[in-house]
Amino acid sequence: MAIEIREAKTPKDFKDFINVQFDIYKGNSFWVPPIKKDEVKALQSEFNPAFRFCKANFWLAYKEGKCVGRIGAIVNEKYNEKINAKCGRFTRAEFIDDDEVVQQLFLTAEKWLKTQGMEEVEGPLGFTNLDHQGMLVEGFDHLPSAASEYHLPYYKEQLEKIGYQKKIDWIEFRLFLEGMPEKAKRGAEIVKKRSELTVKSFTKKSELQPYAIQLFEILNEAFKELHSVVHLDKEMIDYYVKRYLMLLNPEFVKLVFDKEENLIAFIIGLPSLSEALQKANGSIFPFGWYHINKALKHPKLIDLMLTGILPKYQAKGVTAVLFYELHEVMEKYGVTEMETTGIFETNQKVIQNWKNYENIQHKRKRCWTKAL
Repeated sequence: MAIEIREAKTPKDFKDFINVQFDIYKGNSFWVPPIKKDEVKALQSEFNPAFRFCKANFWLAYKEGKCVGRIGAIVNEKYNEKINAKCGRFTRAEFIDDDEVVQQLFLTAEKWLKTQGMEEVEGPLGFTNLDHQGMLVEGFDHLPSAASEYHLPYYKEQLEKIGYQKKIDWIEFRLFLEGMPEKAKRGAEIVKKRSELTVKSFTKKSELQPYAIQLFEILNEAFKELHSVVHLDKEMIDYYVKRYLMLLNPEFVKLVFDKEENLIAFIIGLPSLSEALQKANGSIFPFGWYHINKALKHPKLIDLMLTGILPKYQAKGVTAVLFYELHEVMEKYGVTEMETTGIFETNQKVIQNWKNYENIQHKRKRCWTKAL
């Protein structure tokens, strides 16, 4: 049957764009659905300030009148200026296991990127590094965190068929933290005393708000050399604060300050929302928020969402302080397991830190590349 590729323009098109993944993963016990309303807004310039420095287009694939796949393409002008290259991105690719569907979707995205002057394509990547990124290539029988991705095994095979190659991988760990080693506590105290550091804890989301800009400034500085990362300005920071602050349990956020009371590091843990989002099935209302709120207040697993340390402090043991402080809250709630989000396979310093704990390295996501 002929495949129809249609550019997403109308509200119905964007509804199909979001809903096709619900059909593809129907009955899959490991897939975590996104919140549909948030996903639609992320694709529209009136809601997403990334469109100030990104061009983007989105397409749908139809077979026998049914939507069977989707893809987006992004030109992040800020990133291309940073790396001095003409590199486009494919994003949010979802498809049935059909060679022609996959070929037509990617050919369409690649042709559009060529018209924008791009010479290479990478992906899946989003508008920024806080957007969807990476394709799962290992760990299909594990539940992803709310900040990670899930795909079916045939996605990797299809990308290889159409000429995509590995650019870089993210890997993820499950850490088992039964009991706090006394040496971890002593080590954290030594670092705090030696560098004259203090740690701030929180009980209300409103208490975090005054530190949001500073937190993202640290993120910008700590992550600036990483692949696919762009500097987040105030508008982007405001966008992410509004989108994600409501989902935090503030007790699992720790900020570290130097002796002049400057914020120099942070760690953000999040009670796992994966099962709650499965129950919400794409909607906050009428019952989705009940499941999310219950998960926030009664955690069974912690997702390590973000950690940032100013470069001048990265070799001074601050990671030990952050991890100890978060671990204390986990003990309070009786939680003994932590899921890390993706970290580049080349970041041996952090990987070695995770390997100091009982762990499994169970998931791997890939960024693919292809010359245009």
